[in-house]
Amino acid sequence: MRFSFFLLLVTSSLLAQPVPQTFTTVKSPAEAGFSTDRLKRLDTWLQGLIDQGIAPNAVTFVAHRGKVVHYKAFGYSNLAKKTPLKRDDIYRIASQSKAITTTTLMTLYEEEKFLLDDPISKYIPAFKNPKVLVKYDKKDPAGGSYDTRPAKGEITIRQLLSHNAGIPYEHPLDQRPEFKVPFFNSTAPDKLEDVINKLAKRPLLRDPGTDSTGAGFTYGLNIDIIGRLIEVLSGKPFDVAMRERVLEPLGMADTYFYLPDSKASRLVELYDKSSMDKPLTLHANEAYRNFSTSGAKTFFSGGAGLVSTVEDYAKLCQMLLNGGTFNNKRILGRKTVEMMLRNQIGTAEVWDRKDKFGLGFQLITEGSHYGDQATPGSYTWGGMYCSEFTIDPKEELILLIFTNVQPYAYYSDFVKKFRIAVYQALE
Repeated sequence: MRFSFFLLLVTSSLLAQPVPQTFTTVKSPAEAGFSTDRLKRLDTWLQGLIDQGIAPNAVTFVAHRGKVVHYKAFGYSNLAKKTPLKRDDIYRIASQSKAITTTTLMTLYEEEKFLLDDPISKYIPAFKNPKVLVKYDKKDPAGGSYDTRPAKGEITIRQLLSHNAGIPYEHPLDQRPEFKVPFFNSTAPDKLEDVINKLAKRPLLRDPGTDSTGAGFTYGLNIDIIGRLIEVLSGKPFDVAMRERVLEPLGMADTYFYLPDSKASRLVELYDKSSMDKPLTLHANEAYRNFSTSGAKTFFSGGAGLVSTVEDYAKLCQMLLNGGTFNNKRILGRKTVEMMLRNQIGTAEVWDRKDKFGLGFQLITEGSHYGDQATPGSYTWGGMYCSEFTIDPKEELILLIFTNVQPYAYYSDFVKKFRIAVYQALE
């Protein structure tokens, strides 16, 4: 009886332990539940990629219950200059911007500013009465003639957050001036409101929502629309609202749309490796390379426009793992985070991965062809320049790896083998 009571007290005490509000550096991985010897495989593999010219650099951040297990920099931030990579160097995180934008919006949700099933047209009237593309002239690169029909319903905020609205990135009518919008960034004097109003005129590729065939996941410019929605709901410029609501409270001091001059030298170079038999070369797209340090600096892409460090982004991941709190600041309520991790796309799947999508995240399922050893219920997403995070609630684990190569023939191997190397060392 006494033992049972003691066990109950211990269990209750463990359950009541506060979630980590700062990251703790341990003397060895063993202190955080990892095999030191097995984790060396990760270092060997990453250094091998650098030595073989497969990757220019890599930075990792792995934390178990808030204890930092692996936080290392490999390779060079600039290959031509042989500049050694530093752990706090800044990366283009592309679609990892989406989780930060989504989190910013959900702070407004908790302030009763909107409902998830509200039509977006309630706040951005240009989206009223959407149309669906029926056919177009495929032989005319300028778009040619095309036909549309009325969509079966309005686009909702929930559908935007889950990429369930029929809005793509690349569109058959992109070359028509009335539909041409920036995708990932812009060095031109574009303004978010103008871009989103223009995007609203573009026909959808399918009806919003999941239909009977399960065709409910169309990845695209949805979260850029959310950025404009944040402006409308908050009454502030998108970048200001994000900084006040998420970045500053979490201590994410190196995350920006546009870098201040004092930090521009920390931006890693962007490379190209379109096939494994080609060497890494400097990326030819100047906007991709320099959007965060040059140009008009007026367009805020909530879907792909941020740059950050791996430790900065780890703070966001730990906040989500903690149920909405980090740095002794509560960003979201615990039940809001739980809601964000429910499947929102019905029988549809994320591409060929056999996974689902919530409000801002890919949800790893039992049948996942992507999640490797990650526990079902873990969630993840990455960016087109090759960066990725995984959050595993059951194991109380966050895993991040960044490099900057696009296109990258080794992308899938890079992110998946990293995850495999981390999990195989977990005791």
